[in-house]
Amino acid sequence: MGIFKKLGWYFQQEKKRYGFGIFCLLLVALVNLIPPKVIGTLVDAMDKRDLTSDRLLLWLALLLFAGVGQYVFRFGWRNAIWGGAAKLEKTLRTRLFWHFMKMDATFYQKHRTGDLMAHATNDLNAVQNVAGAGILTLFDSVITGGTTILAMVFFVDWRLTILAILPMPLLAVMARKLGMKLHAAFAHSQAAFSRLNDKTQESVSGIKVIKTFGQEQEDTADFNKIVDKTITINKKVNFLDALFDPTTSLIMGITYVITIVYGGHLVLSSQISIGQLVSFVSYVSSLVWPMFAIGRLFNILERGNASYDRVNLLLQEKSAILEAPDAITTPAHGDIRFKVNKFSYPNDDHATLINVHFTLHEGDTLGIVGRVGAGKSTIFKLLLREFDQYDGVIEFGGHDIRQYALDALLDSIGYVPQDNFLFSTTVADNIRFSAFEKDQGEVEEAARESAVHNDILDFAEGYGTLVGERGVSLSGGQKQRLSIARAVITTPELLILDDSLSAVDAKTENEILGNLKGERANKTTIIAAQRLSSVMHANEIIVLEDGHVIERGTHAELLATHGWYAEMWQKQELEQKIEGETLG
Repeated sequence: MGIFKKLGWYFQQEKKRYGFGIFCLLLVALVNLIPPKVIGTLVDAMDKRDLTSDRLLLWLALLLFAGVGQYVFRFGWRNAIWGGAAKLEKTLRTRLFWHFMKMDATFYQKHRTGDLMAHATNDLNAVQNVAGAGILTLFDSVITGGTTILAMVFFVDWRLTILAILPMPLLAVMARKLGMKLHAAFAHSQAAFSRLNDKTQESVSGIKVIKTFGQEQEDTADFNKIVDKTITINKKVNFLDALFDPTTSLIMGITYVITIVYGGHLVLSSQISIGQLVSFVSYVSSLVWPMFAIGRLFNILERGNASYDRVNLLLQEKSAILEAPDAITTPAHGDIRFKVNKFSYPNDDHATLINVHFTLHEGDTLGIVGRVGAGKSTIFKLLLREFDQYDGVIEFGGHDIRQYALDALLDSIGYVPQDNFLFSTTVADNIRFSAFEKDQGEVEEAARESAVHNDILDFAEGYGTLVGERGVSLSGGQKQRLSIARAVITTPELLILDDSLSAVDAKTENEILGNLKGERANKTTIIAAQRLSSVMHANEIIVLEDGHVIERGTHAELLATHGWYAEMWQKQELEQKIEGETLG
């Protein structure tokens, strides 16, 4: 019953709703006592041969009243209890979803997507069942069982009642022992479901890679292995769960034997009438549900308890990115001063950035270049406050970025990552994702600025074209340019392009950079790129290697130093020349 205590905060909040539902359950139980009593009375009347048409009509009217009452009161408890369960599910789903929105990058490195999906679906359904089927089963079994036993005592015979219910403690003992084993088994079952979810999500997301490398059979074999293991674990759960019904049936069989043998003796000795025995058998039938319900109740509670613990562990995790109590809520703007002496990712002793310092004046453009893994994207993650634990300070407009409210800071930054993520909606809605109030004209202007407008006009539905999951129907260059349009539509104070022009040709690159230079004359821009032509017009360029700044200056100054930048520039110029001659 620990899960009821854990959900006590919700039941206290919804006590009126659940109180009304339980009251309706009581009325249903009382109305259910009428038909067995009426049947017994009619049997006695027929046995004594004094049943008249008027009395028959009266008893039939009473049965009709019982039927209508059952419908009305059942509607009452269904609306109250099932409605309460749905409200709990909505509350927990909203709480969990917003928790996902607030968590930092470390959280998503720790938890796989499939596992989080399992928590948000399977686990929350199990918790909802506690507030719905669990409450119903508990109170309905107690109320129905209690009122039925009282009716058996007062309407038939207390001695027969005591003997008939003697086997019931066996059911309580059985349910308790099986319930404890079921709790542990179901926890393993939920974990297995999460692993299966992870594998499914990963395989579907990576289906192109799997097919490209011809790994369909190997991946299918791996999937089947996980499925088989999940089935094995769930067989144990089903085995334990299946023991409830036959055990309950056995106990019910003992009860019926006692009723028939001892009840028949009481009838033969004229201590009860044949009609009372018929009523008693009907009441015993009414006890079947409460007895089965006990087994079902422990099943529901143990599943809900295991699931609630899993969800609660997630909700208890805290993000390392915290807003200051007196956070600045006005949008960030002004000069940027980046002074990070040392930064390492969590649980990694290796320093990713060491003594990376630069000042970027408002309206200027900074270029960042270097080999893969040099630390370019890490700089952007710190600017976006994905990580706050570093030795140094990052200022935006004279204020430490950790003093800003997250909304105030992030609303001032437009970010185009290396991995362009598009949503399964229209082209237009993908562009105005961060600002749905933007009209069609502003959407098209952002598309022109990112040199994708003409491509969109060639689509079957133009700006209304659905791009498919993650933009599957678009080329790499189109996805990059749509991502740029999504970033520039809000005219951010700082625009970050993280190797965002790698999939476009040199001509398109020049067009985009020219548009950005014209439209963002007074705005700040940072461009990280492998292709040096993307940063050659920047006010300053820094070259990173293993997290250190090894060169800095303008394009001309860096060429004059004859260092890594100059060497890479010459190499890329030669590659471009050779490529041009080959095409020619």
